[in-house]
Amino acid sequence: MKKTGILNKDISEVIAGLGHTDTIAIGDAGLPIQDGPRRIDLAVSPGIPLFFDVLKAVLSEMEVQKITIASEMKDISPDVYKRIIEMFMDIEVEMIPHSELKKRLVSTKAVIRTGEFTPYSNIILESGVIF
Repeated sequence: MKKTGILNKDISEVIAGLGHTDTIAIGDAGLPIQDGPRRIDLAVSPGIPLFFDVLKAVLSEMEVQKITIASEMKDISPDVYKRIIEMFMDIEVEMIPHSELKKRLVSTKAVIRTGEFTPYSNIILESGVIF
């Protein structure tokens, strides 16, 4: 049994398989996931697990060089926006319309669905390198 880090087999596999510039997404319970990327559905009930709990776990194992978020987040979910900006103050933050973010999900390696019910709690993480 794995002792530390991400215990979820699917998430661990996806992160271990990422190369430079590959992307994964973490989304709220309502984020539509089209056929294509691997769907990792963690949603159990409203708020379980929370978006930021999953994001924090992923960041403990993934090198991120860029993030993409919906521009609507800033006005509709300002607390989520503020926290994300604080978490990623040293890397590139791309803001695009939510409709475009949903289209980009098709090219991600995986989309992790959480139980988050806060609108626009969605992020695309671009893999960096550790050297």
